[in-house]
Amino acid sequence: MDRVWVKNYEKGVPPTLDYPPIPLHRLLEDTTARAPASTAIIFPGALGDTFRLSYRQLNDDANRMANALAGLGVRKGDRVALLLPNCPQFVISYYAALKLGAAVVAFNPLYSPREIEHQLNDCGARVIVVLSLFYRNVAEVKSRTPLEHVIVGYIKEYLPPVSRLLFSLLKEKKEGHRPVVERAPGIHFFQDLLAANRPGSPGVEVGPEDVAMFQYTGGTTGVSKGVVATHRNVVSNTVQIRTWASGIKMARDNDVVMGVMPLFHAYGMVTVMHYCVLDGLSMILLPRFVTKQVLAAINRYRPSFFPGVPTMYVAINNFPGVRKYDLKSVKACVSGAAPLPVEVQQRFEELTHGRLVEGYGLSEAPVVVTCTPVMGTRKIGSIGVPFPDVDARIMDLEKGETEMPVGEIGELVVKGPQVMKGYWNRPEETSMVLRHGWLYTGDIARMDSDGFFFIVDRKKEMIIAGGYNIYPREVEEVLYEHEKVKEAVCYGVPDEYRGETVKVAVVLKDGQTCSAEEITEYCKTKLAKYKIPKNIEFRQDLPKSPVGKVLRRVLVEEEKKKQGR
Repeated sequence: MDRVWVKNYEKGVPPTLDYPPIPLHRLLEDTTARAPASTAIIFPGALGDTFRLSYRQLNDDANRMANALAGLGVRKGDRVALLLPNCPQFVISYYAALKLGAAVVAFNPLYSPREIEHQLNDCGARVIVVLSLFYRNVAEVKSRTPLEHVIVGYIKEYLPPVSRLLFSLLKEKKEGHRPVVERAPGIHFFQDLLAANRPGSPGVEVGPEDVAMFQYTGGTTGVSKGVVATHRNVVSNTVQIRTWASGIKMARDNDVVMGVMPLFHAYGMVTVMHYCVLDGLSMILLPRFVTKQVLAAINRYRPSFFPGVPTMYVAINNFPGVRKYDLKSVKACVSGAAPLPVEVQQRFEELTHGRLVEGYGLSEAPVVVTCTPVMGTRKIGSIGVPFPDVDARIMDLEKGETEMPVGEIGELVVKGPQVMKGYWNRPEETSMVLRHGWLYTGDIARMDSDGFFFIVDRKKEMIIAGGYNIYPREVEEVLYEHEKVKEAVCYGVPDEYRGETVKVAVVLKDGQTCSAEEITEYCKTKLAKYKIPKNIEFRQDLPKSPVGKVLRRVLVEEEKKKQGR
């Protein structure tokens, strides 16, 4: 099929791009050579003060850490694990590992010891960089994993002076709060290693086809698997993102990117960290999403670009006193990881006067494959059009061998320079999703005559009730339009008569009350009878992944336990 979507590209976005045949860390080295004094990292303190790290300092520290890792025995092809939130240590360690030709394996800092143990054993990492706050979890499992060296950093190391003092006095003095890390063989301290090593390049030859990272899938659709991505994969997607955002005219020494999306997830890793480094932009690093802190950072540091997920924009939209903050610096936001409800999009744009557009990606193509033109044409409910050099098709759901006509529903498959090499040590699963160069995403979608794609749902999340196919996203879109509803999720539960039936979990806006009957009557005006929820549960919050994706599977498992299944 012809790339009909190209006609919707904004001026300045060509259908194909030139990708530099370089390793990922060259982006940092080249930017440092061009603009050594430009600010790379903005790390806010608790008192409105700020720690800033220049590109020269970042590259020097990455070289120091690379040389330290080499001294610990890390060689090309090894894996280096990171158990860190958004902080300078993450960025330094990431590029340090790349400079040695090692693959970065970024862990979610909220992992339980069991999850850490599984992932360490799966990837085989012998070195991990961890924040002191999470050290105990690593120590608990270290003896049952290949780990030989643990490098411990402290969050206060990169706080500005006054905030660092306050942190020591108020946080670390609290009983049980200060993690105790004893000096012992195999235990190293981040700042000690930096101080003991030179800032020169380690001199390892790394090519574009070498492995840059393992990105473990979030486990929302099954057992977590390690996605193996090359330097070429990630460099390509970073260049695509830069080109796609060219319409908002980001400029070095002037524009700032809000970095509250977790860097341990491919979405934040590419759209915040690598994108900033490619263009010499400044990234505001916030260790976690706290609505008031994010609003204060936007008000103070004036970011132009804010990659996020719908739950972040929902929280901002509903924050009391949100209009006290000046959000007008935000030119554009790309929402990913979950469907973006129209009501959320419209409200956020009213607050910022910027553009909030929906994109689509997955860990297996780190990380974006389609996006709505930032300043151009958009269609309600669409994930936009494929990036330059990305092909996309809709294939039949049964065998995935027949391309579906325009407007028909099927499985979305994609091909492009960012598509992964495969899953780590899982050849059978790799062959299931990579077929003849095409990545089978597992998402049900359709394409219209203009080349815009629309996600209907995940294949595994489709509800089949009485022979009817029901797509949870359609029900959720209706619920988000209800004036009292803050968040909603739809999922299937067992039903003796229909096989499955529709259940929804609803979170109301603050101060609102609502009955199940009211929700049902509302849905009757918007949905076919067979799609109307039969069970409605009101909750205080919804279970979410670290990037804000609602975890339907958790709700499904809760339901199974209730029914004794």
